[in-house]
Amino acid sequence: MELIQVQFSPWDKVYNFSSNNLKLSLGDKVVVQTELGLEIGKVVGFLGAMIEREEDSEEKKIKPILHLANEREIDKMVKEDEKDEALIYAKKMKEQHNLPMKFIDVHFSYDSSRATFAFIADGRVDFRELVKDLTRHFNRTVRLQQIGIRDEAKLMGDFGPCGKQLCCRKYLKELASITSEMADLQQCAHRGSDRISGICGRLMCCLAYEQKGYEELAAKMPPIGAKVNVDGQRGTIVSHRTLKQSVMVEFKSDSERGRVITEIDLNRNKKK
Repeated sequence: MELIQVQFSPWDKVYNFSSNNLKLSLGDKVVVQTELGLEIGKVVGFLGAMIEREEDSEEKKIKPILHLANEREIDKMVKEDEKDEALIYAKKMKEQHNLPMKFIDVHFSYDSSRATFAFIADGRVDFRELVKDLTRHFNRTVRLQQIGIRDEAKLMGDFGPCGKQLCCRKYLKELASITSEMADLQQCAHRGSDRISGICGRLMCCLAYEQKGYEELAAKMPPIGAKVNVDGQRGTIVSHRTLKQSVMVEFKSDSERGRVITEIDLNRNKKK
């Protein structure tokens, strides 16, 4: 059987279930049995055939998808206007408790016995009293889940500076770690953080797309500081132009400037 990725809310993690020999497509709503009860989730990915291992205990075995959700089951789910009202009340209570947090979304379980509020905050927040008030008001189990600012963009963002829909909204299921080293290797850090950051304020996810290619190209280049001979002259590599596969080499000169920097094409092995 095939391993299926199911998500219950856009900001929650992805869970794996077995297909149970059902023919499924991306975006299908399915009914599954979780540790907390029945849930309806959306199919967001396929991981191929399952490999069952004898050492896996019964508790750790992948649970099967029960069936495709029908219209009656989908209609039973909490509607958007009810979620909006719940968010308005939660935000009101948050202000009363003077908590430094921002509510983003709420997810109600299929049986409506649980409500999970997603929020963002700069650090840890003591929301224990708030949870008690929300539990009394909604008369159900309430859970608060802190998410990152990139998750907020994934949930509420629109278009990026490239003019296209945000990658995180369109197809990225998991947000990879983007580091300043990626920007350095791709030689775009000098553009400034504003030009290489997304609407979430973090470095753009697209920096990861060509990272492997840059790493392969960079591995072919001599290190900065290496001494090289070019047309009989001794010079020092001072910088790389990774995509062009060229290096900037500094030579000593008798001129007033005292040095000359020349671009050398590594593929053609001649001055440009």
